[in-house]
Amino acid sequence: MVISINSRTNAATATAQPVPSGGSSFRAFVSGTVGNLVEWYDWYAYSAFAVYFAPVFFPESSSTAQLLKTAGIFAAGFLMRPIGGWLFGSLADKMGRKFSMTLSVLLMSLGSLLIALTPTYEAVGVLAPVLLLTARLLQGLSVGGEYGTSATYLSEIATPNRRGFYSSFQYVTTIGGQMLALGIQLLMQRLFLTDAQIEAWGWRIPFVIGAALSVIALYLRNNMHETLAYRLVRDQPTEIARKYGSVRELLRYPKALLTVVGLTMGGTLTFYTYTIYMQKFLVNTVHLPKAEVTIITFVVLLTLAFMQPFFGLLSDKIGRKPLTLTFGILGTLSTYPLLSTLATTHNVWLAVALILLALVQVSLYSSISAVVKAELFPTEIRALGVGLPFSITVAIFGGTAEYIALYFKEIGHEEYFFWYLTACIFISFLINLFTKETKTGSLFTDKPLSHQKI
Repeated sequence: MVISINSRTNAATATAQPVPSGGSSFRAFVSGTVGNLVEWYDWYAYSAFAVYFAPVFFPESSSTAQLLKTAGIFAAGFLMRPIGGWLFGSLADKMGRKFSMTLSVLLMSLGSLLIALTPTYEAVGVLAPVLLLTARLLQGLSVGGEYGTSATYLSEIATPNRRGFYSSFQYVTTIGGQMLALGIQLLMQRLFLTDAQIEAWGWRIPFVIGAALSVIALYLRNNMHETLAYRLVRDQPTEIARKYGSVRELLRYPKALLTVVGLTMGGTLTFYTYTIYMQKFLVNTVHLPKAEVTIITFVVLLTLAFMQPFFGLLSDKIGRKPLTLTFGILGTLSTYPLLSTLATTHNVWLAVALILLALVQVSLYSSISAVVKAELFPTEIRALGVGLPFSITVAIFGGTAEYIALYFKEIGHEEYFFWYLTACIFISFLINLFTKETKTGSLFTDKPLSHQKI
């Protein structure tokens, strides 16, 4: 499939182009969200099936040691995310949101296909985990660029009074990607394969599906239109255009960068704890059956997905800051008691209730995460401004969440992780306490960089 890139028009032509019609806007929305769903499905399939393929690549006697090694590779994928955030964010600001988003989903499909085809440790020895690591690094590069560009795209196609609502669908599809991975896992467990068959070869199926779905996402993104905000500013004199997607230009917004880091720090760690790590926590600590844990995870994630538009709409009415501050207060006060209670319960319904309570807190962050960051930067560096600091912070805190949690469990002090999560949320709260309300102080504008006062 050939990736087409629309030729540039002059600034006057771009400015004269009308706002896309309702149907065109809807197609843009679908292209952006479906592509995001597929990217995150590919990313989360690794985590969902790690409990099955860990022995295939790391034949250890301890199940915790196996999970620790697969979590290490999961974390290694996050090391590529800052590079992806810089590369694809810069491409999005220089060459367009469409170009960057199309390229990122293509790279993700290659990573999924490589995982599906990687031989076992028994067949090729140490080469097996090396290939697994390579695939995750490719996926990390892709997903590192996906967040900033898709957050920018959804924010720019929205009307000013619905940016919170539109951009909340980024996490709807992010969660939807994980649910799709879990749904496939559930079907395999309940209808088609035994645990032994999944562990032997069935774990490859979701990665084959991911590679196939990426072709659909690639088609959609290759045919979506560029945002009006980008078209208005894309053609400027060379000395101005050189600043587009520039890290040097980005550094002129230190407060915005600190806000992105601060909001992301506690938010991403909380999100990965209650969505990604929770599946392993319920199996490895609470000792619930794998199939039962899959059902629980699917149900709570479905609920989380439905929460996103509600809180996104709420932020359009009352602002973004009340939600971020509430997240910080609730997370600081409830994280330790919630996780320590969950670790000792054997009641499935109590476990579900506790997780749902935690996910309400998560939604206060996730529903507005994209729009808050997008509103902090002007069009010319928006994708880079959202993607780069976010990816760095996620690599440090989100990508290591599983590894740190499993390490503390391995040394017999699992509760240390509960305090670590609490401390990160509290630091995020302090940073957000002194930041401005982005809904009323947004840098969304139709003026090019040469007309902005910085």
